[in-house]
Amino acid sequence: MSSVKVVTNILKVNDELTQENKKLMNEKGLYVINLMSSPGSGKTSILEKVIAKLKDEVKIAVIEGDLYTTKDAERIEAQGVQVVQINTEGGCHLDGQMIRNALSHLNLDETNLLVIENVGNLICPASFKLGEDLIITVLSTTEGNDKPLKYPRMFEKSEFVILNKVDLVPYTNFNKDEFHKDIREINPRAKVIETSCVTGQGIDELCSWLKEKISISNPV
Repeated sequence: MSSVKVVTNILKVNDELTQENKKLMNEKGLYVINLMSSPGSGKTSILEKVIAKLKDEVKIAVIEGDLYTTKDAERIEAQGVQVVQINTEGGCHLDGQMIRNALSHLNLDETNLLVIENVGNLICPASFKLGEDLIITVLSTTEGNDKPLKYPRMFEKSEFVILNKVDLVPYTNFNKDEFHKDIREINPRAKVIETSCVTGQGIDELCSWLKEKISISNPV
């Protein structure tokens, strides 16, 4: 019983911090995306492609979550946008306190879109709210089409699911029909898009959809 209480308290504290963070985000007019996936899905590559296409129209800032190193943050910084790296040093997810600290290092007055690239993990991040307006989960074809059924909570929470590395389908046993069927059963409201950072498939559609979401959230 004590272990359940501890977990509940951790989530409660995170929710309280997140509510405070969200108030600040709303005051600054930020549209916030929580980008999640397992390691190696290609979410940083997708983010690079999106930034390259949108940065002249949308003021973008990124919070990069990783266990160690600043490699992903360096890739994002090369795109010419604000970025803050959070190293959890073994922690499997970002939380409200980490986001609060990161926000203090960003010029929020010069930001319309804040992307939080969470630690690569299909389990823990799904339980911790970060003040996001939208959750996007990325799955690559090289991981297998069974992941939505194995980790349903992540996909249940996602408004948008990206199936990445579709150019590699011929070299895997990934079953796209089963994948789409499982997503519809787990989360009928989720929009699914297929992408490839090699061929560029789906990137324009993704960017158009994101611009629409941002404009709805922050009407002129």
